[in-house]
Amino acid sequence: MEHGFEKSRRSPSLHSVTQEELGSPSTLPVTRESRYERWAKSIKGLETRGIEPVSLEERMKNTSSTSFRMFLTWFSMGMSINNIVNGSLGTLVMELSFTDAALCALFGTFLGGLGIGYMSTWGPRSGNRTLIVARYFMGYYPGKVCCMLNVLTNFGTGMMSATVGGQLLSKLSDGTVSVIVGIVLVALVTWVMATFGMHIFQFYERYAWFPQLMIFCILTGSAGPQFDFRSPSIGSIEHINAKRLTFFSLCLSIPLSWIPVAADYHVYYSPEIKRWKVWAATTVGISISICIPVLLGVGLGSGVSHTPTWAALYDGTPGSLLMAGYNRLGPLGRLCACINVLTIVSNNAPSSYSTGLNFQMLGNMWLRVPRPVFTTIGTVIYTACAIGGRNSLYEISKNFMPLIGYWVIIWFTIVVEQDVLFNRGKGYDWTIWNDWLKLPMGIAASIAFLIGWAGAIVGMDQAYYIGPIARAIAGGCDLGIWLGMGFTALAFPPLRLLEMKLIGR
Repeated sequence: MEHGFEKSRRSPSLHSVTQEELGSPSTLPVTRESRYERWAKSIKGLETRGIEPVSLEERMKNTSSTSFRMFLTWFSMGMSINNIVNGSLGTLVMELSFTDAALCALFGTFLGGLGIGYMSTWGPRSGNRTLIVARYFMGYYPGKVCCMLNVLTNFGTGMMSATVGGQLLSKLSDGTVSVIVGIVLVALVTWVMATFGMHIFQFYERYAWFPQLMIFCILTGSAGPQFDFRSPSIGSIEHINAKRLTFFSLCLSIPLSWIPVAADYHVYYSPEIKRWKVWAATTVGISISICIPVLLGVGLGSGVSHTPTWAALYDGTPGSLLMAGYNRLGPLGRLCACINVLTIVSNNAPSSYSTGLNFQMLGNMWLRVPRPVFTTIGTVIYTACAIGGRNSLYEISKNFMPLIGYWVIIWFTIVVEQDVLFNRGKGYDWTIWNDWLKLPMGIAASIAFLIGWAGAIVGMDQAYYIGPIARAIAGGCDLGIWLGMGFTALAFPPLRLLEMKLIGR
């Protein structure tokens, strides 16, 4: 391992998980070392590994500071300016009061953080990526559907981050640099870090939080006096309650988008680390880091309506909203905004990295393609989407984030119920990670997944469709996440019991 981390060299007998449990070479496709692999190994810092389990010999030694390193990694990854966009929706678009929007943001973010913490514990425990672990709960083939959904999720989050960065660069240059050029520049920097892989961006994330936090503190000091803490939420009681739950669900969807990749960034840690430490470090780190920019977004959105200077600067884009917040600082504000653009990478690179892994999980044929190839393809796709949707980011964010929450909460409910209700006290044979004949069939999980989607559809309240249950509620309200979770939670246990009785696995 790089950056001074010492590999774990203790006897396998001392580990809670043996090397045989992590997967032997016999479980992998047998191929000769490719020209790419020989070339990649000659470049220091470039990760050549794909989705294969990380052996104990390749793990970092567990030390007293390991959990703190995990905390810093997540603290850095969640503190991104694209979360300011989501936060500003509460006050700027939904017209909630600062207090209402802030409470929804706090509770929604921390609730989602609990799920990220749980899923991240599987990284050190198994040495496998998140959606490889999911095969033990969903089955081999149903797990591929989740991989494809997560690829779309990562495209969406990458597109939003690149668009905000492009808008900021354009504002900083007074239009000399177009939004399109700015988007391309942000995507290129992200692509470099995602291509080099785990070692370089974990090192980067360990320190990137500091300038991000300092800049957000400066933004708070500059824009905070213009935040509107007094204006009430607009609308009837029914409409206000509906908007509160809708914004709470949207804020919950932000951390939910990290759950399908949560274990990806912990596979190089030793299984000796206690699960509660992994859970605590991850949950606290990601929850606080997401809360900071979301709350800033809530405040910035509240200030537009009663601050004439901000109203004049705001042109309907998130980039102009940020520049309004920095307006009082002059040249220092421009420098802060420039640093904001650079820190977008800390949020965008991990999801781009995981996109390449998700492509490889689609089958052995895909596994033979080097991960950087898929990272490159993914970067091109979300860059093109960002360029096409650069003028409609608020609408895209408002409609896209709930969709992420729908599928993730349905999938996550199945994972938790399978682990808690059916696998409690049982070990996991990590050698069968790529053997569909030994993994669960996934019939029960697939049916429950579809039932969950039915619940999400009847409860959703989006611009393109309003479900019958959502329509029946006074004021309209997006219940997609909650009904999706409820339908799945009720359907999966009896279906799984029937599957085990008839099939046996």
